[in-house]
Amino acid sequence: MPATSIEKSFCTTREAANLLGVSVGTVQLWVESGLLQAWKTAGGHRRVLRDSVDSLLHKKPVSPAAPVPRLNESAGPKRMRVLVVEDDPNLLRLYQAQISQWPIPTSVTLIDNAVSALLHMGRGGPDLLISDLHMPGMDGFAMLRVLCKSPEMAQTTMVVVTGLDAEEVVSRGGVPPGVDVLTKPIPFARLLTIAKGVSQRTGLSASSH
Repeated sequence: MPATSIEKSFCTTREAANLLGVSVGTVQLWVESGLLQAWKTAGGHRRVLRDSVDSLLHKKPVSPAAPVPRLNESAGPKRMRVLVVEDDPNLLRLYQAQISQWPIPTSVTLIDNAVSALLHMGRGGPDLLISDLHMPGMDGFAMLRVLCKSPEMAQTTMVVVTGLDAEEVVSRGGVPPGVDVLTKPIPFARLLTIAKGVSQRTGLSASSH
């Protein structure tokens, strides 16, 4: 029946939240940011296009070019959750190789695009986010603006590592307050210092290698 076909073309914010595995508030934030397409009914209720929900569901959150090993997380100490968002697969491999040498128990997720990163973080923020700015599709600037409004990210330390110079960053709107901006080549010593600060805040202790 035509009515059934129309119903399947959209869903409520709660239905979208259930499908995506995030909170209703996160869905509302993504609608406001344009990540999800929606409209309001005459009664003021949001209706989310099912196609836009499906497009997020079909995103692969972890880069297949840089698989992340899961090493005895349940048996070992609590691990600091690190999320790296970078579209260059070679840099993702470099991040994984370097972070695996940190004297801090870490659980690393590598993602190669901002949309998948938002979906991943909508299900719970990492302790440390490291992101590029210049990426195809949604860039790091837009992603960070969305994340800084998200309650799931309130306890996340956010760091940008970019090839853009300071003037370019400012000309494109800058980054939210509290986000460190580091320049490429990737300053791993500085990132480790930041990670140690995060580990102290989250109750993790560094170990010797």
